[in-house]
Amino acid sequence: MPGPKAVIAIGACGCSGGIFRDAYNVIGGVDQVIPVDVYVPGCPARPEAIIDGVVAALEKVKAALGMTA
Repeated sequence: MPGPKAVIAIGACGCSGGIFRDAYNVIGGVDQVIPVDVYVPGCPARPEAIIDGVVAALEKVKAALGMTA
């Protein structure tokens, strides 16, 4: 995807591998594969936390574009 981009890891499984982190076929959270900009913990993640994570990611994209107010 062309930049700027933001990656948001949502939920315990996306952030750390969750309850499956010790399984042989799980390498951990998504940050083991791609760089993550914002983490939204929870199992399940609350809708308010997801909205806060998206807002934080948008702020990072704005900063990358030089659009900070």
